[in-house]
Amino acid sequence: MDPITMAVLAASVIAGLSAAAWAGLKAWNGWLDLKRMELQQNSGDRTLPPASGRIEMADLKERIRKLEAIAAGIDL
Repeated sequence: MDPITMAVLAASVIAGLSAAAWAGLKAWNGWLDLKRMELQQNSGDRTLPPASGRIEMADLKERIRKLEAIAAGIDL
């Protein structure tokens, strides 16, 4: 093999590896952006539940209190 062929072959291998590395880094950055968006979206869900959920929770607590009173024999 002559030196020109070896140089062209080496340059094409380096170019191919560079393109593959660049594509991999772009994919990695895209995946990281996706995970960042998921984390931001999940942190927004940690707020108080809607009013209907709080009302339902209060209703359930009241029903539990009444059932416990019935079980204890206390007349409400």
